[in-house]
This record gives sequence, structure tokens and C-alpha cells, in this order.
Amino acid sequence: MTDVESGSALAPKWDAAGLVTGVVTDASSGELLMVAHLNEEALRLTLATGEAHFWSRSRGSLWRKGETSGNTLRVVEVRIDCDQDALWLRVAAAGPACHTGARSCFYRRLTPGGELEMIGELGEDGAV
Repeated sequence: MTDVESGSALAPKWDAAGLVTGVVTDASSGELLMVAHLNEEALRLTLATGEAHFWSRSRGSLWRKGETSGNTLRVVEVRIDCDQDALWLRVAAAGPACHTGARSCFYRRLTPGGELEMIGELGEDGAV
């Protein structure tokens, strides 16, 4: 084992674009809510404010989850994986996590035949 794997120093392994993957789950239920990416500034702001911040690869900008929708993610705990190239954010969500209005971005299942199957039913606001 290396110091990265067993030490106590934070040393994120940023990818070529300066990002790490962030897996976001509900702190109470464990439900997978979303996957996003963080750059160094997003991680710093997440730790400093207690609210989840991410880097939008499509917009090329920093964003705080819920800054326009109000559906913020209050961070309960942040964990980092063994080689420090992925983060796990355990959060308390103040509404749907998905931009579609679904509670989780993972509202469809891939069948063995390769079809997409809706899990549950969509509500009026698009939430599953």
C-alpha cells in the first residue's frame, strides 16, 4: 500500500481535465441520487460551505446544486476512494436531485435485452 491508499493526507488524483467523479447518495436511505464531477474549486467549496458544488463539463463552469431550482444537497459526509480518484458525497437532499424532476438521476433500468425500463411512475413534476 502507498501513502495515497493508507495515509491521512488528501491528495486527489485529478483526471486530465482536472476532475474527479463524485457519487452522490442520500445519507439516510443510501439511495443513489446522481453522479457528477468536481474540480479542485468545487471540492474546496463543498467542504467549506457544506453544500454540494460541481463542475459542469457541458457548460464548462462551476455550479452549486440547487442554485436555480432550490433543490440543494447538504453534505453530511464526504469519503474518498482508495486511490483518491473518486468521491462519495452522502447528502440530505432538499428536493429532487435530477434536473428532470426525478428524485434520482437513475430512474430507468437497462433490461438484459438492452431496452430502457422506467422504474416507478413519473409524478406531475416529473419525479419518479
